[in-house]
Amino acid sequence: MKRFIVFLLLLIATSPTMADINIFACEPEWASLSQELGGDKVTVFSATTGLQDPHYIQARPSLIAKARQADLLICTGEELEVGWLPLLQRKSGNSAIQTGAAGYFMATDYVALLDIPSSLDRSQGDIHATGNPHIQTSPLKIMQVAQALTQRLQQLDGANVDIYQRRWQDFERRWQAAIEKWQQQAAPLKGTKIVVQHNNWRYLSDWLGLNKIAVLEAKPGVPPTVKDLNNVLNKLKIVPAKIVINTAYQSSRATDWLLNKTAITKATLPFTVGGNEKSTDLFSLFDDTIQRLLSARQ
Repeated sequence: MKRFIVFLLLLIATSPTMADINIFACEPEWASLSQELGGDKVTVFSATTGLQDPHYIQARPSLIAKARQADLLICTGEELEVGWLPLLQRKSGNSAIQTGAAGYFMATDYVALLDIPSSLDRSQGDIHATGNPHIQTSPLKIMQVAQALTQRLQQLDGANVDIYQRRWQDFERRWQAAIEKWQQQAAPLKGTKIVVQHNNWRYLSDWLGLNKIAVLEAKPGVPPTVKDLNNVLNKLKIVPAKIVINTAYQSSRATDWLLNKTAITKATLPFTVGGNEKSTDLFSLFDDTIQRLLSARQ
């Protein structure tokens, strides 16, 4: 009798309705979104932190071990993780997360991308052939990804379709209300002239109506030279900018050089969840981003 009870408990514990979906997220924003939509039906691991550049990650044994256990891989895609993700997939030996499998989810597949190059020349730096992948800087893009991710969770875990639907509806309601709040708060930012260190703020700029005057990096992903910085400085003498934006994980050397030469104000933005102590989830990420931009504009 005791053996039967033990067997029954084991059977219940391993039943599909109680099992988590193990999610391997390449970036913190997708880990946070997965948790919002999955709740206690998912176990989420983020391969990177908000203080790491997702372009340059090593496929360490610890990451391979996590990928081996994953039911769902969610990454940005469009070559953002090209330096490490294919190796991670191959080394994991996990058929569930290979390209084209149900457990393979690239966020950029579900949104329209900007900055698609008219020609491709790798000598010009870290150019993304199919467009700018940094979609997480726009809450409008995140909404689109969230809807698609909900459908994928439902596909992978049919026993909990209704739960995922309710969580999506709750997230959509709260997220839409937050977007309206952020847009009202950020209204004074419209038209503000900005300089960016790296061209990873395009979607934020489009959403808020920021006016990008210059990029410190003459070649994407390549630290600017003194000549590059002087070229930006000469441009700003003609069209002054109010704010220079850099990312929490980037060196501030180039932006600090510009601060010493102009009256521009620096805004170091979190870029993703965990980019600073205040950005603990997607909602606080945009709360903090808007407030930092408003403070820099004063």
